[in-house]
Amino acid sequence: MRTLLRAALAALFTLSTVLGLSTLATADPMPCDSGELCLWAEPTFAGPRAVMTLSNTTLEECVPVPDGVEGRSFANRLSRPVTVYQDADCATEGEFDTYPGRGTYVPDAPFVVRAVQIWFS
Repeated sequence: MRTLLRAALAALFTLSTVLGLSTLATADPMPCDSGELCLWAEPTFAGPRAVMTLSNTTLEECVPVPDGVEGRSFANRLSRPVTVYQDADCATEGEFDTYPGRGTYVPDAPFVVRAVQIWFS
């Protein structure tokens, strides 16, 4: 029975590696706590990370992404919706979109995020 189980696990691992699904088993792919908006400089939650919270961001105000990180992936773990902007001044001539709070994960942003706006609700 153990030999069969080991063989099945080895086959599953090989298949997941071949298909590029080796990260499929991870429950939380990145460190971003509840109450945080996290933005990564690279797709798939990699590279330098900027963290924004309600305590360091003014609600309903355009805020450039801190630390010079341009978001190419992000997670909204705030309790509020967040609008992300391509433009650092939140200009609507560029791309923008709003994401709900409480666990929205975007591993490959549709545009580079340079500013955000956190809404009351």
